[in-house]
Amino acid sequence: PPPRPAAVVTLPSQNETVVLAIDVSGSMRATDVEPTRLAAAQAAARTFVEEQPRGARIGVVAFAATALVVQHPTQNRDDIIGAIDRLQLQRGTAIGSGIIVALATLFPNAGITLESVEGKGASRRARTKPYAADDPGLKAQKKPPKPVAPGSYTSAAIILLTDGQRTTGPDPAAAAKLAAERGVRVYTVGIGTAEGEIMGFEGWRMRVKLDEETLKSVAATTHGQYFYAGTASDLTKVYRALSSRFVLEKKETEITALFSALAALLALASAGVSLLWFNRIL
Repeated sequence: PPPRPAAVVTLPSQNETVVLAIDVSGSMRATDVEPTRLAAAQAAARTFVEEQPRGARIGVVAFAATALVVQHPTQNRDDIIGAIDRLQLQRGTAIGSGIIVALATLFPNAGITLESVEGKGASRRARTKPYAADDPGLKAQKKPPKPVAPGSYTSAAIILLTDGQRTTGPDPAAAAKLAAERGVRVYTVGIGTAEGEIMGFEGWRMRVKLDEETLKSVAATTHGQYFYAGTASDLTKVYRALSSRFVLEKKETEITALFSALAALLALASAGVSLLWFNRIL
């Protein structure tokens, strides 16, 4: 049979839930992005939240040496922004943990745990509620779901922001694979300098270097996208670009029904005009 007519049209996005996974490692206190990397990230995240449709649900995950949800997905903008404002710096950078906990937040009853991902530090369980490590929603599932096509789950997405390299926790590549199998896109944002710099934090000195290759790989695996933000202004632009992406998305859809509806509408209009002029339908 001949192919049915199709076209690319702009439709409201189906992304109903977005989880912001934000790095709160000690290096986020660096001032190369003014006033600090963390403060710039918080400001950009607030802008993103304010520009989302009122019906969108937004959650916030903070990750350093481990990861936890500081705000479960909600439509309450005050609660979301309050959680963003309360973020505090800690040691370590577990990028993989951030992805897994964000994923567990989107699927709270699926039994997604850090133990399900092989890699360094994978023995620590993902927590989807702060101070509630025994959440029954995280009990191991008996049978894993059948993997779906990467990027095919259009009801949710993860935005992950970090300024460094993984120092602990599961392999980000394994975490990305888990997200891809669920069809969830992970959009990664790198902030700071790719060259790196030496920083001190709580008596420790460390070289902080942005691992762009890992972030690009995570985005590619999940059919998301990588963004680099070297300044506070860049970071705000990135979040605004992501906001626009989630508000409207282009989709290829069959327009046969559209043509049929248009034909029916024209037929009704013709009948109405005929009745008006000739007192009968021609």
